[in-house]
Amino acid sequence: MLRKSDCTSCQFGDDKSAYWTPSLHFAHENGKTEIVPQVGGMLAYYLLLGEDIKAFPKDFQMLAGDSRLRNFTGPVPDPPTSSWTADDMTQLALGQKAIGMNCLNYNKAPEGSRYRHFLPTKDYMDDNCANGIRAEIMFPSCWNGKDVTSEDHKSHVAYPSLIDGGNCPDDFPVRLPSLFYETIWNTYAFKGEAGQFVWSNGDPTGYGYHADFINGWNIDTLQSAVDTCTNPSGRVEDCPIFASNLQSEFKQAQCKIQEIPSMLDDDNCAGPANGLCGNVPVQYGPEYAAPLKPGAGGAEPSAKPSLSSAAPVPTQSYAPARSEGAGGISVYNVKPSAPANDNAYQAVAAAVSAVLPAAVTPAADIKDAAPAKDDGILSTTTYTKDGVVYEVCIKEVEITVTVSADEPEATPANYRRHVHRHRRDREHGLLGRQ
Repeated sequence: MLRKSDCTSCQFGDDKSAYWTPSLHFAHENGKTEIVPQVGGMLAYYLLLGEDIKAFPKDFQMLAGDSRLRNFTGPVPDPPTSSWTADDMTQLALGQKAIGMNCLNYNKAPEGSRYRHFLPTKDYMDDNCANGIRAEIMFPSCWNGKDVTSEDHKSHVAYPSLIDGGNCPDDFPVRLPSLFYETIWNTYAFKGEAGQFVWSNGDPTGYGYHADFINGWNIDTLQSAVDTCTNPSGRVEDCPIFASNLQSEFKQAQCKIQEIPSMLDDDNCAGPANGLCGNVPVQYGPEYAAPLKPGAGGAEPSAKPSLSSAAPVPTQSYAPARSEGAGGISVYNVKPSAPANDNAYQAVAAAVSAVLPAAVTPAADIKDAAPAKDDGILSTTTYTKDGVVYEVCIKEVEITVTVSADEPEATPANYRRHVHRHRRDREHGLLGRQ
C-alpha cells in the first residue's frame, strides 16, 4: 500500500516507508496537557551489524517496545555486556534494554546510547538536562525468514543476543538492517513548572516507549544499498543508488496527507487540552497497563491526568558513554513540517507522515571503524546539536586520586575520561565513520 503513495517526506524519493514513535506531552498541575517541542525531527539510523544482511521484504512491518509495560526487570544501570547472563539475554530483557531516555547537556560528554531505560523525574531533568531528553529505541534485527508480520507485530522478529550485535536465535536466522530511532524533546522548556511528562500512550515512566516500522522500500533498491553503499564518508551523494533521486527539504515538506477524516477535525492533541488525546488514561504501573480502547475517546480530552499516583523510578545519575551501544553508521535528519492549522491530527501526524525519515546509505561496520588502540581511545559515541553531529572520543589518562580520612570511603580512580569532539556535517542527513 505504501508503495502506491504519490509522494514521500523522505530525502530519498523512492522510500515510502512509515516510521513512528509516540509524542511527549507535559501534564500541568491543573491537568492541562500540551505537546513538548521537538528538536530537529526524528533521526533514523540504518546500521549494518552482522553478516549477510538482507533487505526488509515486501509488506514487512514490525514493532519495537511494549506500549503497556510500566516496569524494568533488570539491574540499574546495565552491567557490561561481557558479564551478561542468560537472564540478561531473554527477549524481554533485550527489548527493555533497547530503549534509551538520555539526558542531554552539551556542556558535558554525552551519555551512551540506551544508557537509561526510563524517563527521569521532572526535578532531575530540570537540574541536569539543559538540552532536553533524547528518546531512543533499537528494533529487532533477526527475522524468521517467513512472515512479513505477526498478530502482535513482534513475534516474527527477535533481537540478537547483544541488541545491537551478537548472535540471532536459531529460529530467526535472517539478519536485517538494524533500525535505531532517536528523537530529541525540549523538556527544558518546562523548567520550574509544576507537573510531569507523559507519552501519548499514557506512559509517564518511559518503560512503555515503542516504535513502528512499515516497509515502503523497493526491495532491490534497498538490497543494492546494503550490498554496495559502504563509502566511509556516509554521504548519500556518494552512493549511486540514491544520488539520482534525492529530494530537497522544500520538496520533502510538500508531501502532505491529502484527506484527513472529518471525525478528527476537532481534535486538539497538541493542546493545551484537558488531557491526552483520545482520553487516553495515564497509567503509572508497575503492573502491566490496561489495554486502550480505540475510538473510545471524544474530540476534546476530558479526563485530566492525576499527578498523585506516580510510581517512583530508579535513581540513575549521569555517566559518560562507554564503549557499548549503537553508533550511527548512516542517519537522516527528518524535520517535521509545520501544520497548516491547529488540527490535532496534523500535530500528531508528524509520527506517521511529516517526520518520515528518508532512505539511508549504510556505511562500514562500526566495529571495523573503531579508533586504533595505540591512540589510547577507549570508545566513541555521537550526539547531535543544531544540525551538526559530534563524534566524542573517550581517552584514558592515568591519574591518582587522594581521599581524605574524614570523607566517605571511595575507590581511587585510575583513569579520567578525556573528551575530543569532532564536528561532522549533517547537512544532507548522513553520518559516516571513517
